[in-house]
Amino acid sequence: MYFAALLARTEDGWEASDTELDDVETLSDLTDLAREASVDEDTVLVYIEQEDAWFGVVRVDGEEDPRIYVSDASAAARSSYGEILLTDEMLGREPGAEDEIAALEQLVDLDGTEDGEPERPAPAAVDQDDDAPDPDAVPAGPIGELGVLADLGMSEKELLTLQTDALAEIAEAVGAVEVLESVR
Repeated sequence: MYFAALLARTEDGWEASDTELDDVETLSDLTDLAREASVDEDTVLVYIEQEDAWFGVVRVDGEEDPRIYVSDASAAARSSYGEILLTDEMLGREPGAEDEIAALEQLVDLDGTEDGEPERPAPAAVDQDDDAPDPDAVPAGPIGELGVLADLGMSEKELLTLQTDALAEIAEAVGAVEVLESVR
């Protein structure tokens, strides 16, 4: 089960709203949702959590690129909403590489046989170094911008030590506890 909330900073403090992510398929969609909640292009925090498995914070400041922190990348990678937050840049991958490979595989028959020919047996596996890192592997643990909330009252160290009920602690650090309780 997921919980998502928007915290939008205004000149009078914070405004909170829970939000449905059913129509959100990309980081751009999520960023647009945050910008719609913004007042005068002020800071908006989008918080997403999956039942104490992982949480993510996306910070949108006006028209700047979103800043993202995810508490456990490997857990988030197994989640449809987590995959939205784990950008190629964040994971150290070439942007769009997976999309390009999938498109090529659809266009080209990569098994090396002509249509109607039986498939050739696969070549014997070549011993590979078991210690070689998998370039597509998602790292376990936190990933992203640790200082995403530093100027709002939560240090990098505090962010890294959040476990259960992270949203309450984030809301306390940024001064949004009362408005958050109204949407929980």
